[in-house]
Amino acid sequence: MAERRRIVVATSEPLTARMAGPAIRAWNMAEVLVAEHDVELVTTEACDRHHAGFPVRHVSDGELRELERWWDVLVFQGGLLHDHPFLLQSPTTLVADVYDPFHLENLEQTKGWPADERDATIRHLTEVLNEQMRRGDFFLCASERQRDFWLGSLAALGRVNALTYDDDETLRSLLAVSPFGLPSTPPRRTGPAMRGVVQGIGPDDKVILWAGGVYNWFDPLTLVRAVDRLRHRLPEVRLFFLGLQHPNPNVPPMRMATELRRLAEELGLVGTHVFFNEGWVAYETRADFLLEADVGVSTHLDHVETAYSFRSRILDYLWAGLPIVATAGDAFADLIEAERLGAAVPPGDDVALEAALWQVLGEGGTAGACRLNVARVAPNYVWEQALAPLLAFCRDPRPAPDLVLTDPARPSFPAQAHVARRLMIDAYREGPRRALRQAAGLVRRAL
Repeated sequence: MAERRRIVVATSEPLTARMAGPAIRAWNMAEVLVAEHDVELVTTEACDRHHAGFPVRHVSDGELRELERWWDVLVFQGGLLHDHPFLLQSPTTLVADVYDPFHLENLEQTKGWPADERDATIRHLTEVLNEQMRRGDFFLCASERQRDFWLGSLAALGRVNALTYDDDETLRSLLAVSPFGLPSTPPRRTGPAMRGVVQGIGPDDKVILWAGGVYNWFDPLTLVRAVDRLRHRLPEVRLFFLGLQHPNPNVPPMRMATELRRLAEELGLVGTHVFFNEGWVAYETRADFLLEADVGVSTHLDHVETAYSFRSRILDYLWAGLPIVATAGDAFADLIEAERLGAAVPPGDDVALEAALWQVLGEGGTAGACRLNVARVAPNYVWEQALAPLLAFCRDPRPAPDLVLTDPARPSFPAQAHVARRLMIDAYREGPRRALRQAAGLVRRAL
């Protein structure tokens, strides 16, 4: 049996009843890891959630420093390393979760800003990610397409080198694919959500669900225009947006959400065919909305973020067995087409989008066949399967070879310092017998 490790999963997102994708991912990482290890889940933002299997809490910089003396492995997201730079010099094993290329998202989000401010923001976010790329011992991304992108980043920073290559010629021990996942248990309804609750949505209506936030890199405008066309031959069509206000207070209001509301009002669709949830649905009740929907949608603009994105909301559609209609251009669109889970249409084409929605929702449509295909594909994305590379790494965590044996002129983690630090930590924590056993292994790897 593998040795139980001490693992901290850290996020910069709120861990509250209403969680966005990164927080949901961190939560499920902790749930999967705790089956084999001692785990703590921490956030530098708000926290009011609890879990029976592991501690969940907010941490300050000082508390994070205390935890560093405890963990064997830190799994982190976002800007944690940049916000707490002492971690850059930590000799402990660091796993960077880079499933969200947020510097690409911000190319779209900062449109309209003053040029110098926009340029400074993108440069800053790029450096935040480069810091992780220089220091991480192991990286997780969401798809093979993303992996190609991040391999390019690692290569540009010198991390694809003779040491990492000779350690593993595939480089998967440095950078592995670990997509967003879905629960292994089927969704359960806890109460009514839209039908008979939201005025204007009845029990027999055809509900299109936008299950997530409205961000600037998405394209809900083409979707609204498609619904405006579809309502003439399918009067009972209803489009429901699940969340407009992001649960993280640090995320600014989105320009696209404002444009969406304006267009829906101009077309006279608000309250008749288009509906908005002003806040954010609680994580535990999202299944109620998914199970009342007839089709899930995800439409986006045609830009570089699309190519390397991984739309986490589509995992919820898979979980609930929903047919999916989406814009082409990302990894999920390829899956939708290949597995016949619904339809993928060209970006910005409301005529094609209306036709795809009619194909699924209309009389004699393909919804039944799509649901069967979704049920076949969904098990491949359960969290235990999606996070298998992380679980495998944590059974035998080790520093990246090029960060142990390195040029002494670079700020890095020489073999002697790594061995000495781990020896002191283990001696303090577990006593000399385990410390000597650990030190022997560390020396063997270093040599």
